[in-house]
Amino acid sequence: MDTRISRRQLLNTVGAAGGAAAVHAAATALGLLPGVARAGQPSLRPAGGRPRHVVVIGAGIAGLTAAWELRKAGHRCTVLEASHRPGGRNLTLRHGDVVDELGARQVFEFDDHPDLYFNAGPARIPGAHANFLRYCRELDVPLEIFVNDNRNAWVHDDDAFGGRPIRNREYMTDARGFLAELLAKSVDPRALDAGLDAEDHERLREFLRAYGDLDEKLAYHGSDRAGYASGGMTSPGVKKPVRGFPELLDANFWREYMHWGELADQAAPMLQPVGGMDRIVDGFMRRVGDAVELRAAVREIRLGEAGVEVAYTGPRGEIRAVQADYCLDSIPCHLVVGLRHNFPARYVRALSAPGRGSLFKLAFQAKRRFWEDEHIYGGISWTNQDITQIWYPPHGIHGDSGVILGAYAFDEGPGRRLTRLSPAERIEAALAQGEKVHPDYRRLVDRGVSVAWYRMNHVLGCSTRWTDEAMRDHFATLQDPVGRHYMVGDQISYHPGWQEGAIQSAYHALEDIERREREAGAAG
Repeated sequence: MDTRISRRQLLNTVGAAGGAAAVHAAATALGLLPGVARAGQPSLRPAGGRPRHVVVIGAGIAGLTAAWELRKAGHRCTVLEASHRPGGRNLTLRHGDVVDELGARQVFEFDDHPDLYFNAGPARIPGAHANFLRYCRELDVPLEIFVNDNRNAWVHDDDAFGGRPIRNREYMTDARGFLAELLAKSVDPRALDAGLDAEDHERLREFLRAYGDLDEKLAYHGSDRAGYASGGMTSPGVKKPVRGFPELLDANFWREYMHWGELADQAAPMLQPVGGMDRIVDGFMRRVGDAVELRAAVREIRLGEAGVEVAYTGPRGEIRAVQADYCLDSIPCHLVVGLRHNFPARYVRALSAPGRGSLFKLAFQAKRRFWEDEHIYGGISWTNQDITQIWYPPHGIHGDSGVILGAYAFDEGPGRRLTRLSPAERIEAALAQGEKVHPDYRRLVDRGVSVAWYRMNHVLGCSTRWTDEAMRDHFATLQDPVGRHYMVGDQISYHPGWQEGAIQSAYHALEDIERREREAGAAG
């Protein structure tokens, strides 16, 4: 039997337990370096003497991006938004705001204070999302650091550690220490298919020693990376006791969430707009708000030979229609199929292919910032319960109060289960589950509010779910126009759920319109 281990297999093993940062470090130690991809920007040219009229359906990030870029190029836009507000799933709730959930209307009753807001939709910006960040600069939206991964936050699993939470740093340190010891003692350079020379092997051993904080005999006996049990300032630091590897494996944290802060879109540093994620919406609206019609619910889309006609209900219930040269449509695909239209059958099948996500968020106003007493300043605690995550605000440090995210369920099972509950039942579930992470939780938080995106009006879903089969058979159909109608939004990207995906979907459509106009001009 061939027992050789390839370098790829070695890196996969490191990645499975150590995450992307470990893979990168190991690859560097072996002389392998990955490349870095850069995002593109739109290439629209000024319209000159041929301005076009474009109707944009939806004033979310994709629609507002398209409207702004078209306006800069000299084109005319009409933006139709069904809701009472712009932004789409970019939703920041403040004092007095309404949660427009079907059958579960709620009012955001937190105190009226600049720091007491709830980003119920997107809440963080990866540093690699270059186009979104470029718009923050262009639209004068100030940014601040968002703390995503905090090793002082908690890891909780009912099936491990007696059901008690432990610090993230303790879990990470012990898990990587045991992994490094295992690899250091078991990797035989003669078993590697490409072979390691003596220098490679020594570097790998040194890498594993450094990675796991092993002793000179390649053994793990704990590390001060987990924090001290006592001392460390005016007396010698006493290391925390080491947990057994089987006990660490009992907690499912290692399967995915241990590496969360090392994913491409989750790695530090991350950012957030000062005062709430919808500040970027405000920035766009200052530029194109005069083109946006709110409470304009689209009823019908008709393709023509030289354009598109869109019929919609106005704010007083009247039926209106707009004719345009092109249409950019960011209505969720599953809602588009319910409109009156003359789309071809293959296009309708493609619109019906993606599923709708069940993301769920819930927030509390804290009576005081109790997490700071636990040495937690921003970041996320993890639990295997339905609430999945508890977020701590990185802003308003040492203030009187703060908004704590008491649940973020993004997997379908937990998201659907919490969505099916009434708002009062959701709050009780979040309190009961949160008490397993913070024992005094129920006494320390109040005034909960929840947003179940599967039931939110005008959306009825969040973060489109593409299966591999649906992506293979239908994604290209939706990414291409049908006549002069283009689907846009993060749903028409390989990055659903992220605003950068929405922006680049708009770029894809705008660049195709530019191409068509250029070719038409050359032919004319």
